Amino acid sequence: MDYKFHINDFDGPLDLLLHLVKQSKMDIETINTKEIIDQYLEFINSMEELNINIASEYLVVASSLIHLKSKMLLNIPDEEEDPDEYTITSETDLKNKLKEYEKYKLITQSFKELEEKRGEVFTKLPENLKEYTNSNVQMGLFNTLDLLNALKNLYNRQELAKPLNTKITHKELSVDERTKDIRKILKEKNKVNFLDLFTEYTNEYIIVTFLSILVMSKDNELIITQENNFSPIYLERKI
Repeated sequence: MDYKFHINDFDGPLDLLLHLVKQSKMDIETINTKEIIDQYLEFINSMEELNINIASEYLVVASSLIHLKSKMLLNIPDEEEDPDEYTITSETDLKNKLKEYEKYKLITQSFKELEEKRGEVFTKLPENLKEYTNSNVQMGLFNTLDLLNALKNLYNRQELAKPLNTKITHKELSVDERTKDIRKILKEKNKVNFLDLFTEYTNEYIIVTFLSILVMSKDNELIITQENNFSPIYLERKI
C-alpha cells in the first residue's frame, strides 16, 4: 500500500485505524481485523523506513495489535487480560473502541461547525445603564418602556415616510451638539412632544437625539411625563 500521509496527519492511533477502515470501505462491525492490523503495521514500518519519529502511543497500539493478531492466528480464545499490559485486548474491544472514537469524532466535527457559524456572528457587549436609573422621570402611569415603545413607533413612521427615491448624505452629529439643540427648543417652547424632536429620520439622527434625551434626563435637566398608557410623552425643561 502506497501511503501519502504521515503520523502528524492523525490525532492518534485510533484516528489512524478508523482512517484505514474507511479507506478500505469496511463497516466497523464487519471489518477484517487481520487486514486492518496488517495495514496499520505496514504504515508504522513505512514511517520507520523514512526515519520519521513515531509517537510512543502508536507503538503501544502496534504491540497490542500484534498480540491480538497472534491470538487470532493461533485460535486462542479471548480471556481477561491486564489492561495495563495491552491497550486492545480482543477483536470486540478493538471494534468497540473504533465505534466510540467514531462517535467522538462526529460530535467534535459538529461542535467545530457550530463554532465556525458562531464566529460569523458579531455581538455587542452589554453596558451598565445604572447611571441612568436616577433620571428625573415622573413615574406613576409612565415608565421607561413607554419611552422605548415611542422610539419604536418613530422607526415605524420612518419606514412609512421614506420617499421612493432617496439620496444618502452623511452629516456628522454629536450628542453634545444635539443636546444644545434640544435645550434651545425647550427654552423656546418649554414643553414639547417627544416625537416632535425627531425632525429627521436617519438612524444617526434618531440615535443621537435619543441618547441626548437620556443624558439630559440623567442630568436632571428634563421632566418626562405621560398622562395615560399609550398617550403622548412630553418633555419639559426643569426650571
